[in-house]
Amino acid sequence: MKKYKTTDTTHSVAEPVALYGYQNFDDGGIFRMIEIAEKGISFKLFDNLVKKFPFSFQEWAGFLHISGKTLSRYQKEEKTFDTLQSEKILQIEMLYKRGEEVFGSSEYFLIWLQAENLALGKTKPQDLIGSNFGISLLMDELTRLEHGILA
Repeated sequence: MKKYKTTDTTHSVAEPVALYGYQNFDDGGIFRMIEIAEKGISFKLFDNLVKKFPFSFQEWAGFLHISGKTLSRYQKEEKTFDTLQSEKILQIEMLYKRGEEVFGSSEYFLIWLQAENLALGKTKPQDLIGSNFGISLLMDELTRLEHGILA
């Protein structure tokens, strides 16, 4: 019987928010996301995401369904977010990456996020980020835009 050489393909990523490309998701990618969320996102990694968006600290607290005071404590104590908050952070990062892909730049995507949108019932896309259903709706809308479906 012939023996085959095997190599370990396990990779460690120091900054998990860097590994999601929305279009590159297979079951393994989803399981990695679940694992990252269960371990929790550190405030340091969260802070890198915050810098990409023009949202206030209070808006971020609202997206994560925690008080601004709690978010400040997380920052001060360099805490790790729980699973649900980590999932939301990952979803927002995925939305950001997808928006960059569709619009070709983060600047155009951020303008879209802050502008009233007829296809979304005259709602600003950023107002939907606090809900998992809202993020899913925004992902769908980005796909429609990518394919030229404007309404």
